Amino acid sequence: MRAIVTGGAGFIASHLTDALVARGDDVLVVDDLSRGRRENVDSRAELAVVDVRDHGKLSRAFERHGPDVCFHFAAQPDVRISVDRPAFDCEINVIGTINVLEAARAAGARIVFASTGGAIYGECERPATEEDPRRPLAPYGAAKLCAEEYIATFERLYGGGHVALRLGNVYGPRQDPHGEAGVVAIFLGLLAEGGTPKVFGDGSQTRDYVYVDDVVRAALAAMESSSSGVLNIGTGRETSVLELLEACCRVAGIEAAPEFAPPRQGELGRNVLDPSLAERILGVRPETAIDDGLRPTWDWIREKEPV
Repeated sequence: MRAIVTGGAGFIASHLTDALVARGDDVLVVDDLSRGRRENVDSRAELAVVDVRDHGKLSRAFERHGPDVCFHFAAQPDVRISVDRPAFDCEINVIGTINVLEAARAAGARIVFASTGGAIYGECERPATEEDPRRPLAPYGAAKLCAEEYIATFERLYGGGHVALRLGNVYGPRQDPHGEAGVVAIFLGLLAEGGTPKVFGDGSQTRDYVYVDDVVRAALAAMESSSSGVLNIGTGRETSVLELLEACCRVAGIEAAPEFAPPRQGELGRNVLDPSLAERILGVRPETAIDDGLRPTWDWIREKEPV
């Protein structure tokens, strides 16, 4: 298999690249290194430093590599940046996706797209299914939903068997503890530095935390599947912010009382995904318990930020 992984020097997609090269696939990582790191890219994969907004360079990379499949994970992932700079968010998450679609169509490649379940559905009264209303509360979610619609439109026009994976809140090794997104990494990073974790609101808000290895398994299953469309990739289990902090402290062996801050505007109170459709179609379901995923994440962060 010849594969292109956009954003492959970043957190989630670098794990996917590792899995692909371990299978013996020929992998080209496309990343502008604005967030990703060279050291995340497996030496058996080729790296092309290309911004997905650059249509010409992106098209030439696809033409040269001749991929069978493209895993499109390059993104502007920060909700707060999307609120402050919605046009910038759109350039990467919408225009960048259109550029990938055009390059993939010319190469005859199928696309597996990393979308978001956490930001598309809005407030959840129950685990959200793929058919539930989409009510994003930030430009980031709106842009990802728009990208999904472009993918669906290209599917109707040209075929290709493209799949969009609506991911829960992904965590694991290589997530930046100093970044603006990823509360697991932020909490563990602060614990490693001896800092005080900050909780916005009362900490009762819940999310569906899914371990990165489970996401990789789902992406590979989507590649092997003959199905197209949209699938939720989550655990179907809710964890509150305070429960998450308690689990982080337990895994780290550190006691830490949080600092409470006012709730952030637009933050969801409840978000959880129903993964049953993906389980039926792909034959996979994220099963990593929160403590089991936090341990290797803590070990990785502790190496970066010694206690």
